[in-house]
Amino acid sequence: MNDLTQLASLLKSRDTIDYKIAAMVGRPAQVQSVGEYIASVIFGITLTEEEMTHKSSDGHFSRGPLTGQTVDVQWRTKHDGILHLKTDPLPDYYLVFVGSKEATALHSLSIPWVIESVHLFHSSELLNALRERGVQLGTGTSITGPLWERAEIYPTQRENRLILSNDQRTMLALFR
Repeated sequence: MNDLTQLASLLKSRDTIDYKIAAMVGRPAQVQSVGEYIASVIFGITLTEEEMTHKSSDGHFSRGPLTGQTVDVQWRTKHDGILHLKTDPLPDYYLVFVGSKEATALHSLSIPWVIESVHLFHSSELLNALRERGVQLGTGTSITGPLWERAEIYPTQRENRLILSNDQRTMLALFR
């Protein structure tokens, strides 16, 4: 017996959930768009409405110590050490949600949308560190562990340009 009936039912459920997510965030129900929405709520980021393929940042901080600074938000559902760097023009910051380092057999085909850590990279400092090492910049740039560690703002506050409040920590914990 084939599983087409069950598959059809699961796809209908997924369509319903995706529709509800898209309606809530006002953007497609894709990990990147949902991550931008989460960042806008938690970190007070005003998102730009530019065409997604041509923008250099996702928006700018509209409150707190980074007010007015541009930011590129990324959600790496799997901690693979990779960032997609946009350099023309360079955003002021990269705010990165990172999922699990664990790649279990169960999740090898479907990686859960969780946020295990959050990292804030000052763009020009990051690019200088990468250029010193001779790293090729662009889509799929490999970032070393020490750079990730220094940029961490959640769950451990190591980068101090953006100190998280207890409310922000509580909201991020919803996605663990």
